[in-house]
Amino acid sequence: MRRIALVALIAFAGACAVGPGYRRASLGMPDGWRRPATSEDSLRSFYDSLRTSRDTLLPAGADTARVPFGYDTSSVRAAGDSGAALRWLDLIQDSVLRQLVDTSLRANRDMRTAVAVIDEFRAQYRATRGALLPQLTANGRAGRNQTVFGTFGSFTYNVYQATADMSWELDVWGRLRRSTSAARSDLVVREEDRRALQLSLIGDVTTAYFDLRAADLNLAIARRTLDSRRQTLALARRRLDQGLISELDVRQFEAEVASPAASVADFERQVAQQENALSVLVGHNPGAIARGRALTEMAARIPVPAGVPSALLGNRPDVRGAEASLRAATARIGAAQAAYLPTFTITGQYGTQSTEFSKWFGSGTNIWQAFAGVSIPLFKEGRPGAGEQVNIARARASQARSRYEQTVLVALREVEDALVGLRTAQDRSAAQERQVIALRRALELADMRYRNGVSSYLDVLEAQRGLFGAELALTQAERDQLVAAVQLYRAVGAGWPAAQ
Repeated sequence: MRRIALVALIAFAGACAVGPGYRRASLGMPDGWRRPATSEDSLRSFYDSLRTSRDTLLPAGADTARVPFGYDTSSVRAAGDSGAALRWLDLIQDSVLRQLVDTSLRANRDMRTAVAVIDEFRAQYRATRGALLPQLTANGRAGRNQTVFGTFGSFTYNVYQATADMSWELDVWGRLRRSTSAARSDLVVREEDRRALQLSLIGDVTTAYFDLRAADLNLAIARRTLDSRRQTLALARRRLDQGLISELDVRQFEAEVASPAASVADFERQVAQQENALSVLVGHNPGAIARGRALTEMAARIPVPAGVPSALLGNRPDVRGAEASLRAATARIGAAQAAYLPTFTITGQYGTQSTEFSKWFGSGTNIWQAFAGVSIPLFKEGRPGAGEQVNIARARASQARSRYEQTVLVALREVEDALVGLRTAQDRSAAQERQVIALRRALELADMRYRNGVSSYLDVLEAQRGLFGAELALTQAERDQLVAAVQLYRAVGAGWPAAQ
């Protein structure tokens, strides 16, 4: 009967748990994303024609803003709301950039710190889970005692004792199980924090690489423009010597040479600083960075989805982490409620004790004791029956729920922003490219007319200024298009494949 009672007590302890259970809240995910504005829809065919049409007035192969790269619209894949999850490798098609990301995930100091934090909370979870099991302690002692029994005198004897103590708190109300559940959720939060840091690091490395390639391209543009203007200046000086133009024309050309010269120095600084920043992100000392694909080639290969499944937001580490925090806070309500209920414990001791070492562990030396106890809280927090800890736990759970809902709202906004940002950045790049093509041809014509004495130097100067600014603007547009894609992949929590 005693055994049956013990088994029934253990079964009762495992079946009962006070406090609310966790239920995922309905978040009201949208059925679809915002449609483009009416004015944007009306211009869609125009933007598409900018990417696909070619200028028949130009020689074959000259209708491109970048040499030798151009927009390859066949590589742009559209995906609707039913599309599969976005993967970073769909965007990062540069082997050098992939290697930089892999290196950063291994060597970045912040990532190493996040892994150490996870180890800490994993150990904490195991310690909390261990409270569900009986606690066993082995004890041993040997000594010599002297005892006085009144008129009988004193007695001196040796004592050899070895015991095993057991203490077990029966989790009748589920306090330990709720605490264990909360600790497990805390571990999940830290793991999602690591994923969030990983996601942010991938985005930062990718963006820094795009900035570096943009600075490289701007530097090449500035140097090419500087060489072209120096050649124009040399031509103007020869025409001055021939008496064909005035000194004013030459001075104007000299002033125009200074602009790209200053830009070359500025872009050289940007290249060096971007290399240093990228080196730190990948966990290396500041230094040179290898190069892969050109900026324009990478921009031409971006897959541009029309939308993404809203269910993908469940993969975002901040959303998963916020939900785990809510789960932990809900579990702590039950732990706080159970703290005001009686606590049942079983303690016992079993061992051997002898006054002679040779008879230690011998027959008739066994000692044992067993107790079942109950502890009832009567006076806590300054008054009887106080439940402020329960109210605190409920308030924290309410805060966690609001943070979870706010995190989801922010995730929806970021995806919306990223989708419209990528779409408009692509349109802007197409428009900037056509502008560069037109201005490049205008400069060729103005220079030809100037050499033949048909037009003045002002036409050449104006064409040079316009082309230089347009080429830099195109670089910025392509960089923004790539960064917008990075923001989209980060917004949906795209995963990075594990290193082989």
